[in-house]
Amino acid sequence: MMKDIAQEIKNAKETIVLIYAFNATGKTRLSVAYKDITKKANGNKHAGVYYNAFSEDLFVWDNDEKNDNKDVTLMIQRSSLNKYHSLLTEDAVREKLQSYKPKYDFKFTNESAEDPELGFKNITFFLIEDTEKETPIKISRGEERIFIWCFFLALFEVEGWADVQDQHFFIDDPVSSLDDHNIFITAHLLLKFMEKHCDKRKIIITTHHMGIFSILQDWLKKGENASKFKTKNIKETRRGKDVIKEAIEEPRYLIRLLEIKDGRYKLVGKNKGLHQYHLLLLRILDEAILNNNINTYHLALLRQVLESIASFLGEGRFGYVLEELDFEDANTRTDIINALSHEKIYTNKLEILNPDDKRLLIETLNKLMTKFPFSIS
Repeated sequence: MMKDIAQEIKNAKETIVLIYAFNATGKTRLSVAYKDITKKANGNKHAGVYYNAFSEDLFVWDNDEKNDNKDVTLMIQRSSLNKYHSLLTEDAVREKLQSYKPKYDFKFTNESAEDPELGFKNITFFLIEDTEKETPIKISRGEERIFIWCFFLALFEVEGWADVQDQHFFIDDPVSSLDDHNIFITAHLLLKFMEKHCDKRKIIITTHHMGIFSILQDWLKKGENASKFKTKNIKETRRGKDVIKEAIEEPRYLIRLLEIKDGRYKLVGKNKGLHQYHLLLLRILDEAILNNNINTYHLALLRQVLESIASFLGEGRFGYVLEELDFEDANTRTDIINALSHEKIYTNKLEILNPDDKRLLIETLNKLMTKFPFSIS
């Protein structure tokens, strides 16, 4: 049952839990089950805060059809969060949006000028170059999802909510309807979010997007700040009369796949169960090439595939696989893939790959699939 999975997550000693699950597997139901068991353990009071499908459902468009969309606005449904709106500023949301480089600006409208605790009634959007007239526009679905996500990121920081319900953050799929460029940015925001909060509370992130799952788990394990996500413990071993003390690094993160089989849910590691992780990555790369939509992070996914194959072959470096593929420039190719899958590249270079790097990825994948004919259909 889903509550058993929620209990398993709650009992986990790790402060970061990253979960991949296919759409319709039950990620939103998991967030609800986690809310229920943590409330029960907390005297029936909310123990943490959430971002999930219910969060997105609080925002509904009023298209003002009777006036030919003249005053289209994004309405905010009443909820228990309204009382925190008065502590949230437009600039706080703009700060979160800055990484996404929006082409629009916005303004909040209060439900009541006399009673700010009633919260915001709606949000009006307008083009940045139209700040004088502020002609209302309807932003795209992807822009809407980004805005709501940033709205909640800012709301997490107001006093009285997340600092009171302070045991955990549960973030379910903040990347729906986003393109690859914005998925990069979201992954980086989540990384910084984990760096900021993992010392004080548990952070659960669930996603159906293999790209963001792969990027985050790569950064947690091998990113510039990977040491932040490890803890050193002292292990004592007795050898006769002597006690040997040894410092051991243990991860502060748990990476799992949520699977369902015969109506039963289970959390499994990447190398367990029926889930073929490397095949999913190869499928993503193949689709990116077919759609001519290759981005920087696809090189990071290629690197993960190469590392998996190298590990299977008993080698500790992915460059060994490139040598086995008979590339004359194997060392140079290794350096390029390694450099472009680095965290700083993710944050500073988020656009489509240049032709040379794109050619390198395609050539490498083609040779890989020729020598190792994985079935990815």
